[in-house]
Amino acid sequence: MESEKKIGEEARITIEDGDQKGKGIASPVIISVKEKAGGKGVGGGGGWRKGVAIFDLVLRICGIATGLAATAIMGTTEEVLPFFTQFFQFHAEYNDLPTFTFFLYANGLVAGYLLLILPLSIFCIARPHAIKLRLILIILDTVAMALTIAAASAAAAIVYLAHNGNSNANWNAICQQFGDFCQQTSTAVVNSFLTAVFLIFLIVLSAFALKKN
Repeated sequence: MESEKKIGEEARITIEDGDQKGKGIASPVIISVKEKAGGKGVGGGGGWRKGVAIFDLVLRICGIATGLAATAIMGTTEEVLPFFTQFFQFHAEYNDLPTFTFFLYANGLVAGYLLLILPLSIFCIARPHAIKLRLILIILDTVAMALTIAAASAAAAIVYLAHNGNSNANWNAICQQFGDFCQQTSTAVVNSFLTAVFLIFLIVLSAFALKKN
C-alpha cells in the first residue's frame, strides 16, 4: 500500500509539472499572436491603407484621362475662316501661340508620367506599408501638379484675352470670329485644371497614408 501511495504521489507531481510546463509554453505563443495582431497584420490598419491605395489608383486613371483629353483637344485646335476667296483666309491654330504649345507638351508629359507610374500605384495596393515608395510618389506628384497648374494658368490667361480682349493694350477679342477655336481651347484648359485637382488629391492621400504609418 505504501508503495502504491508513493507511485500515486509521483504520478501527481509529474502531471502537475507537465501542466506547468504546458502553461509556460503556451503563454509566449499567445503573446506573440497578440503582438502580430497589433502590428502590421490584419488588425494593424493594412486593409484601410489598401483602400487608400485603390482610391489612389482610380485618381491616377482619372488624371490620365483628363490629361490626355487636354492634350488631344489642344493638339487638334484649328479653325480657318474663308474671306472672299479660298486664297485669302484667316487661320488660327494652337501652335501660333507659344503658350498653347507649352500647354500641349506639359499636359502630354504629365499624362505620360501618370501612365508610367501606374505599376507603382498597383504595387502600393499589394504593399500598403511601403513608406519610401509613398515619399517618391509625393515628390513626383508635386512636380507634376506644379507643371500642370503652370501650363493651365498660362493658357487660361490667353483664353481670357481671346474672349474679352484688352482695350488698354489694343488687343481685340477674337472669339467672335474664331468661335470653335476658343471653345476647344477653353475645354482643354478645363481638363487640364481637372488633372491638377486629381494630382492635389493624390498628394493629400499619400501624405495622409504616411501620417497613419
